[in-house]
Amino acid sequence: MFEYKTIETPIENTLIKEKGSKFIGFAYPVTNEKELKSALEKVREEHPKATHHCYAFRMGLTGENYRANDDGEPSGSAGLPIFNQLLAHEVTNILVIVVRYYGGTKLGVSGLVKTYKESAKLTLEEANIITRELETEIEIQFNFNQQNIIFTLLSKFDAKVLNFDANENCILTASLKLAQKESISEKLSEIQHVSFEFND
Repeated sequence: MFEYKTIETPIENTLIKEKGSKFIGFAYPVTNEKELKSALEKVREEHPKATHHCYAFRMGLTGENYRANDDGEPSGSAGLPIFNQLLAHEVTNILVIVVRYYGGTKLGVSGLVKTYKESAKLTLEEANIITRELETEIEIQFNFNQQNIIFTLLSKFDAKVLNFDANENCILTASLKLAQKESISEKLSEIQHVSFEFND
């Protein structure tokens, strides 16, 4: 399990109208609480007069960190149908918000469930769902004359160099796929005068 499915880019303003009420869907790729909060605040600022800002999110490799929020709608009529769409599309590290402007006609619980589900579904269908591989960061220290060996090794593992401090004692930071962690550790351990650690 070194990969997960999420959306590539945010989707905004998918619109459904139901008996005069407007439901506007948003989806954002999020990987932590900070990104989650700023996406929620952004939508609340853009739609201050909306009646409800209902949402659901899943974060973590298996979606182990999750929440569904009805924001004042009858319990289970908004957040849960949105959340179920995240499960149906098998996506994680994602936040879906459905903003509702009340149009004067009550929809009833079953009507709400149906419309919130439709709105989340429509929003996710517009998104490009991609598979992301988990990555880790490694910091390697080595002697200046070992650069070639280290760079050759990194390119074998498709590692991306993030930072390189070239002195007599070089320090290099790179990101690579988590699935490669064991293999690269073995290779680095075989080289003398090299020390390394993972930052994860």
